Amino acid sequence: MTGSRAGFFACVALLGAFSCLTLRLFAGDAPEEAKHAFTVGDYPRAIEILNRAAGSSPNDAAVYHLLARSYFEDGQFDRAISAAERSVALAPDNSAYHELLGHVYGEKADRSGWFSALSLAKKARREFEVAVNLDPRNFSAMQALVEFDCSAPGMAGGGEDKARPEIQTLSSLDAAEGSYAAGNCRRQKKDFETADAEFQKALALHPKSVDLIYDIGDHYMKRGQADRLWLVVKEGQRADARDPRGDFYRAVALVIQKEKPAESAALIRDYISHAPKRDNYPSKAMAHYWLGRIQENLNDSISAKSEYRQAVELEPKNRFANDALRRLQRD
Repeated sequence: MTGSRAGFFACVALLGAFSCLTLRLFAGDAPEEAKHAFTVGDYPRAIEILNRAAGSSPNDAAVYHLLARSYFEDGQFDRAISAAERSVALAPDNSAYHELLGHVYGEKADRSGWFSALSLAKKARREFEVAVNLDPRNFSAMQALVEFDCSAPGMAGGGEDKARPEIQTLSSLDAAEGSYAAGNCRRQKKDFETADAEFQKALALHPKSVDLIYDIGDHYMKRGQADRLWLVVKEGQRADARDPRGDFYRAVALVIQKEKPAESAALIRDYISHAPKRDNYPSKAMAHYWLGRIQENLNDSISAKSEYRQAVELEPKNRFANDALRRLQRD
């Protein structure tokens, strides 16, 4: 694969990784029963309710928007595209609806061949741009646009030259969002030292978005930076004390520091049992990976392997669990 094509597919994968970072949970009216099902992660139930609602109210854009989100979280991306396109057609001036459509195009691009992926990536960027033009304070749409432009090659419509003024505009509207965007852009370029400095600035400015905070947490988790994770936990608790990701990242920090194994294991098992499946939440596979790390810290390699295998069963391409299994099998 040529460098340009490899870079393009890397950027497409990033579109999926960023998906719905800070989308408002519900952008419009939809049946309360469907909202509840979505909130608890029962996407098949939400889809069933919303399809009935769409049948009786075929011109209700909010119903199609939540239906698209439910299909998205359930991994049914073709149906998510159809529902998201319908919501945009019904409410073309709704910024959040265009943003979601961009994310869905990005996920579909990640699962498509070269030519289809290129077309879908361009569509994704266009939707993010429309979302920002409709509402300049839709910060999650602007973050998606910045990330696209920082990671995508020119053939897909991206380019860091486009991202720089976008970051400046975002910084003028919200300093924390601007620092996060600058750090995220450097993260795409694997300039982790600069990314870390910008992320620390963002946390010090007390971001309003809990999703932004925990995306920084994901970065520190993957880099094994416990001291930084504690900053994330503190800010996450301030932004939304009920969010289950706070206890998850608290547990990860303890595991990295090799402290309080019983407490950290209990926190992670509670996360597995109660946290809803969300595209921007740590996966259950990652939770089992960290349970394996706890067992390794306790020198119980048999139990550690069992947790890593569960992680791989849930997520076959999970790099962390696969690497851990290979390492233990060599020892």
